[in-house]
Amino acid sequence: MQLSRLYSALFRPNLLNMSRHPLSLKSLCSSCLSTSVIILGASQAAWAQTELSAHAQSDTPSVVLDAIVVTSSADASADGLPDAYAGGQVATGSRVGILGNQDIMDTPFSTTSYTNEYIANQQAQSVGDLLKKDPTVRVARGFGNFQEAYFMRGFVTTSDDTMFNGLYGILPRQYIATELFERVEVQRGASAMLNGAAPSGGNSGGTINLLPKRASNDPLRQLTLGYGQGNQGKVAVDVSDRFGTDDAFGVRFNAAYQDGDSAIDDESSTLGLAALGLDYKGDQYRLSADLGWQDNKLKETRTNVTLDSVSGVPKAPDGSKNWAQPWTYSNEEDVFGTIRGEYDFNDNVTAYGAYGVRSGDEANSLANLTVTDTDGTGSTYRFDNTREDKVQSAELGLRGQWQTGDVAHDWVLAADRYDQEEKGAFAYDFGNQPATNLYRPTDYAEAPFTSTAIFGGDLDDPKLSAETQLQSFALADTISLFDDKLKTTLGVRHQNIKTTSYDYNTQAKTADYDKSEWTPSVALVYQPNMDWSVYGNYIESLAKGATAPLIDNAGNTLTNAGQNLDPYVSKQTEVGVKYDNGSIGSSLAIFHTDAPRAYINDTNTFVAAGENRHQGAELTVFGSPSENMRLNAGVSYLSAKQKDTGDVTLDGNRVIGLPTLQSNVNLEYDLAAVEGLTLTGDIIHTGTRYADAANTLKVDDYTTLDLGARYRTVLAGQDVTLKGVITNVTGKNYWQSVGGLPGYGYLNAGEPTALKVSATFDF
Repeated sequence: MQLSRLYSALFRPNLLNMSRHPLSLKSLCSSCLSTSVIILGASQAAWAQTELSAHAQSDTPSVVLDAIVVTSSADASADGLPDAYAGGQVATGSRVGILGNQDIMDTPFSTTSYTNEYIANQQAQSVGDLLKKDPTVRVARGFGNFQEAYFMRGFVTTSDDTMFNGLYGILPRQYIATELFERVEVQRGASAMLNGAAPSGGNSGGTINLLPKRASNDPLRQLTLGYGQGNQGKVAVDVSDRFGTDDAFGVRFNAAYQDGDSAIDDESSTLGLAALGLDYKGDQYRLSADLGWQDNKLKETRTNVTLDSVSGVPKAPDGSKNWAQPWTYSNEEDVFGTIRGEYDFNDNVTAYGAYGVRSGDEANSLANLTVTDTDGTGSTYRFDNTREDKVQSAELGLRGQWQTGDVAHDWVLAADRYDQEEKGAFAYDFGNQPATNLYRPTDYAEAPFTSTAIFGGDLDDPKLSAETQLQSFALADTISLFDDKLKTTLGVRHQNIKTTSYDYNTQAKTADYDKSEWTPSVALVYQPNMDWSVYGNYIESLAKGATAPLIDNAGNTLTNAGQNLDPYVSKQTEVGVKYDNGSIGSSLAIFHTDAPRAYINDTNTFVAAGENRHQGAELTVFGSPSENMRLNAGVSYLSAKQKDTGDVTLDGNRVIGLPTLQSNVNLEYDLAAVEGLTLTGDIIHTGTRYADAANTLKVDDYTTLDLGARYRTVLAGQDVTLKGVITNVTGKNYWQSVGGLPGYGYLNAGEPTALKVSATFDF
């Protein structure tokens, strides 16, 4: 009863009002830590009470999230989400584009679906926080901003090419908080036939699909209080219930507020979000809807480091040091919503459709650092920009099954459309470059733009700068033979890409194209027995051409700044083998992908010439080797070389920013001596990379160690889970990523040693 009153008191105020009283939130979280120390001393009898409560839950298939049972349906489908695999960290399957939910062993592609349990236990705050735990993914940043970008098979997938329950462009485009999704689905490799072209031209190496939260079969009442090193506090609430006959109607609401300093000197952020998920399950139809809001504000966030005319790569600075100017900031606010429905005409034919919208506003005042000597000597200059996005995304489809003798067919017809209007304005003052140093930064007062500053549009009133329209239709058929042991998927998509660019100042049309392409795919999977499957695929990735940056590394304006290159096709072949004994699963994929190469040539023009050839192998292992142990690990080998560049000094060199070897080990162990206590550890290794196409600037490899623990107990009859993690335990100083925009080798510093704790109360 005491905790119930605490819950009511905490959430009676409006969450938005907390921004006016940040100290109250921090004090609340500090109190939470004091309470946590007391809870850690709870008796074994209290834990026994938790165990009895857990056994009394429903026997329906479920995903275990700490001490409560959650069964979710995020896709408005009849079957709901695939079940969690042994250990609860990953699922037994995931959505594979227009093919729908597929079991891992039946999928002729390499996929992983991370569960909400794993996301919560890792205390991941964003998609990037989670994906850095994936052995096949490395997290980077956009050029000159703080957008999350993900290296997958050596290609960059940006956060604005992330899908939300199968729709592109709906979620916030720079940073996506974990409270907004139930699962993170990673589909590796090209996927044009399956998902269509990505709006920003990425996804040659993989696609990330996030699933929204839905009401589970059992009521959920959850409060989380968190605290991070640097005096950053967080409070989050997650509630759901089902109503009506047979619990047909479900409601789930979650909200969070976080603010304070980070573990990096003088860096701070404020995050507010809220999401509402609704669903209805009828006899012949299913409906769902989502409404979300996220407001992310960054102040004095540490910038990327650009190298110019250096003889070598500067040593990585202390992870806690900050060279950002004190007046810099980056703000992003988004409102978005989706609706989705599914109708069964009969047992064999189902129609489905979805529609989503997003309105986004961004404003930034930045001062990126350019280093010109290995001793850290460099300079900075002011760059401001504003942006407004209006996005609409939709899909329609019809899928079904039929039998012809001993041959079974699972077919699908699908069409989708994506429309985006982008308004933008910018100003950069490259003529005013005050001196500073990477290791001993100098702070400057914010100064007005000088007479040499270059402006594109009005920062206070951005005008239309780009339009993108993507339309496609696709057909696929999965043919099953020999009692479903052999499955062959044949598919093709016709994609139309139309883009138009406008002058920031005059609104005159500067470039446009309207082009179409057919992208076929063939894939097969064979299961000789229940434990093994082998697969192969040929599939392509189609994307609109990369957009020419405004300036090069030296700050010079490009001749075709802001214009898009022609659409390009990447071609992938892949073979693999999968193993699953019910406790341990594993997947080995060997792939080969050719993709056009984009770079800035000698005339300071952004062009596509030659190609990058990516060949490699990925091994992932997951599951529960024993009752008290969970494992998520893997290793990735990549040979990514430049080819036919027109410059013999570059041909055969490694592509910027890509390691040959990377690996991860995530281990959880339930300590028998202290019932309810789980120890966790993460080891992340990334090999050497190059920061230039000539391969003269070599960036060191790194290995980091994170250690953590969580403890489950009962307090006043309520389930409580305490979590803590120390990142970068060894205090390693390292460059976490190199690049993130094709052709650029800017550096992003790694995380410092930091403590992060939370307490979750289940009512």
